[in-house]
Amino acid sequence: MKSETPLDNPRSQTSVLTATPKGAAIGRRIARRQLAAWRLNLTATEAYYAALLVVGELAANAITHGRVPGRGFELHLCLTTTVRRGTTLRIEVSDCRGDRFPVLPVRLTSNSQSGRGLTLVDALADRWGTIPRHPNGKTVWVELDLPAGGADAA
Repeated sequence: MKSETPLDNPRSQTSVLTATPKGAAIGRRIARRQLAAWRLNLTATEAYYAALLVVGELAANAITHGRVPGRGFELHLCLTTTVRRGTTLRIEVSDCRGDRFPVLPVRLTSNSQSGRGLTLVDALADRWGTIPRHPNGKTVWVELDLPAGGADAA
């Protein structure tokens, strides 16, 4: 696979958080502040709110399904601009459970107790997937394409 060279230096934010409900809440707050600092709340409001939902769902999954006692999870936000795609927001949440990769449910029933979060992520994302993280974790990534002019220089 050929990689693209960004037109600008990527703007990014990485935080390591505790794998607890409080850690997930802090991750949502960090994302909200960082996206607002990039002015997405003013220039790309649809992507801004989609990103907040995605961060919330991925953080909840990390503390529910990816939790390893004594280990945290990582939230990474990156804004890049390339010739082919324009400006893209990439959200990554990494946890320590490399043995449990998320799977999109084939069919949800009205009484399903889980699976709705990943279905929501799939609906909001332009692209998403998972990759192994050395030595024994995983990263779930989501990309949201921003409209032209959808991000001011930070």
